[in-house]
Amino acid sequence: MKILQICNKAPFPANDGSSIAIYNMARGLIENKVELHLLTINTKKHFKPDDGVPEQFRKTSNYRSVYRNTNTSISGALLNLFTSRSYFVSRFYFGEFERQLINILRQNRFDIVQLEGLFMGVYIDVIKKHSSAKIVLRAHNVEHFIWQRHISVEKSKLRKFYFALQNDRLKRFELEVMRHVDAIVPITENDQTSFTALGFKGPQCTCIAGVDIKEYQEPATTPQKQKTIFYFGSMDWLPNQEAVAWFLNHCWNDVHRLVPEAKLIIAGRGMPLEFFHINRPNVLIVENVESGKLFFRQNQVMIVPLWSGSGLRIKIIEGMSYGKAIVSTSIGAEGIACTNGENIIIEDTAKGFSEAVVKLLKDETLRKKLETNAASFAAGRFDNAVVVSQLMEFYKKLING
Repeated sequence: MKILQICNKAPFPANDGSSIAIYNMARGLIENKVELHLLTINTKKHFKPDDGVPEQFRKTSNYRSVYRNTNTSISGALLNLFTSRSYFVSRFYFGEFERQLINILRQNRFDIVQLEGLFMGVYIDVIKKHSSAKIVLRAHNVEHFIWQRHISVEKSKLRKFYFALQNDRLKRFELEVMRHVDAIVPITENDQTSFTALGFKGPQCTCIAGVDIKEYQEPATTPQKQKTIFYFGSMDWLPNQEAVAWFLNHCWNDVHRLVPEAKLIIAGRGMPLEFFHINRPNVLIVENVESGKLFFRQNQVMIVPLWSGSGLRIKIIEGMSYGKAIVSTSIGAEGIACTNGENIIIEDTAKGFSEAVVKLLKDETLRKKLETNAASFAAGRFDNAVVVSQLMEFYKKLING
């Protein structure tokens, strides 16, 4: 099988949720004997040098990237008001990427063109013009749901108005893409249900983001730092900023009062400047985590207090794979068939969330139970080779159907 995977973010190094999902999918396709061609936008915001990509991966994925500054700007946001396309989407369409895409399509006969996320849907017309391949949207989430939830908690009336306008356009674009793809590969069953409810009648195959379980469950050689709580995510993403602010404002004082020696580590790329000015006891801000593996293993209790977003939190996949005790909101744990109290704790009130964190810091037996059960659950559900092999069966039926 021959597949073209087109992406709006360079996948290596795989240091955030979407790049982990893209990179592991690419590896899984290659392991399943696919002739893969990967074409990606290499954005200014998440720039990753091509010479940092492992030679073996570059060769086996026929790796190509095209640089583009897709950053938002005030002028760009204002000018977009005089168009009909969502500013969230339009930033990803540009001539150089289109030219590279056309060249690849002309030189190869693909069975599948896999769009990594909604924003690559801007190239559907180009793909249809130059290829007879089946076009598949690998939906990392239902994009307009993310903004619906964010708008509901936005306090600025002006920003609320602008985001609502853009999200209306985004939703129209999402529905348009649904009408023009041959299949959708949602990352969660919740999202598959949502796409059906939105009117998609074509074939779907839920395919959770897999990981290399062997890498995550190697014997740990690093001792844990006691009484540590951590949040780890891309901090240039609004839902992550909201999550951290909520925990700090509604939970941290109670946790620190009941466990004075506890430390909270907030980590992730793209940390907003105001987070470095947080003046709270025992709160540490870390923007650049040198080793995600070491960071996960060193720290004790993972928190995911998300209140907006859609799709899947890859960091929970990673956390469970590392065997971490996790406290999450329902939205944070969406799309993962975990069991509250067995392999994760889910709480949707500040009081309940705080109490769960305190209990895990104090009750080693409970924490160890969650850690063991999380690792076991991950091994049975998230193994990348198995996850992608199931997708390959779906693709074979799609091509031959």
